[in-house]
Amino acid sequence: MCNNKKDDECKCLAEILTVISILQENSECSDNCLDTCDRGFLGCSPVAIRCNTRPVILYNCCTGTPWEFPITKEDVVCDTTGVTCSRVLRVEKIDGCCATFRVLQPSTDVETATAIPYAATNSFVTVNLNCVGAIRCLQDTFVDCI
Repeated sequence: MCNNKKDDECKCLAEILTVISILQENSECSDNCLDTCDRGFLGCSPVAIRCNTRPVILYNCCTGTPWEFPITKEDVVCDTTGVTCSRVLRVEKIDGCCATFRVLQPSTDVETATAIPYAATNSFVTVNLNCVGAIRCLQDTFVDCI
């Protein structure tokens, strides 16, 4: 079972998320682009907008399915109420095997959606990294209002 792991067993995920968190705090773009979660910089090209976020999707270690969270603070269930939810997250804080993420929603501005695909929400989740089986990193981007 996922929850039977010791705190030090989440070290791999915690270290990657810590690197992402530090990069986001000190975001700069670079013209060297390696598409890995632990790439040592944010951004992919000198002509790109300044990147400040490496969005991630978390997968449940027991089922292998991606987690989905509401984009609001209302007490809702994503799959039964029609409430808009998102799988895309921004790491905000790491404390051992505990990670806090901001839920990102798809951009609603059609004109900038290609360059800025996500918008920040005021919805946060705290996750036990022992329950995370995988992290998928998405393209580095700029998220307004961080």
